[in-house]
Amino acid sequence: INLPVIRQYVDYLVNEQNVKNVFVNGTTGEGLSLSTQERKQLAEEWMCQGKDKLDHVIIHVGALNLPECQELARHAAAIGAGGIAVIAPFFFKPTNKDELVAFLQKVASEAPEVPFYYYHIPPLTGVKIRVEELLDGIKAQIPSFQGVKFSDTDLLDLAQCINKNKTGEFEFLYGVDEQLLSALAVGANGAVGSTYNYLGRQTNLMLQAFAKPDFALAQQYQFLTGEFLNFVIKLGFGVAQTKAVMTFVSGIPMGPPRLPLVHASSEFIAKAKAKLDSIVWPNGN
Repeated sequence: INLPVIRQYVDYLVNEQNVKNVFVNGTTGEGLSLSTQERKQLAEEWMCQGKDKLDHVIIHVGALNLPECQELARHAAAIGAGGIAVIAPFFFKPTNKDELVAFLQKVASEAPEVPFYYYHIPPLTGVKIRVEELLDGIKAQIPSFQGVKFSDTDLLDLAQCINKNKTGEFEFLYGVDEQLLSALAVGANGAVGSTYNYLGRQTNLMLQAFAKPDFALAQQYQFLTGEFLNFVIKLGFGVAQTKAVMTFVSGIPMGPPRLPLVHASSEFIAKAKAKLDSIVWPNGN
């Protein structure tokens, strides 16, 4: 891990992309490929460099085993994290709501003062317990429960969650970047995603257009983001390729991924850069 680059990374996100909230040690950050010590070091560095610059630092503390999750949760609380998030364990999987909530509760109870988010990402975990079901009675079992990072394309499930959330006590942060506008339309109130590293400014403009509301302008931004993602997905687009895109857009060396992921090819980088450079955004950039 390259700790010295994080200061430059924070400044880039804030000054160039107008992004002031970060989600550390998640999927794009390869959190599950890092050791516990590496995850702690990264969390500490983001907290340190983000002080007085970032509004919120949410640290993902999910792992395949409960003791590691609990250790990372205690550490996140100790360094002052603004929130913690946990994926469902995905080797020995919870098979129903009660098993999943029991696991999450054991993690959240180690950091009872820190807002807690469930990180719902069934395409990677294979845990397809519906969030709508999960929410029933969850506040009684996890008092610090704040919301969900919802990284799934099931907008019916998301809409039912938001429909249940009439008092607005929970936050639903959407995680499928190419469908963000659809999620906003059903009531998502935030987003966590990899493209915001390098398209954060454009996405913020889309959020502003949606809030006005200027749906036609918001659509333009979403369609152009989708045009780029549709292009690179056909080439093969994953975490390694995201690092490559972020490197050529920001000029900050994001480094190689960790095995079993491998470097993006030079051919991918050339084609992705040409495609991104060809897009004309509504703001003229």
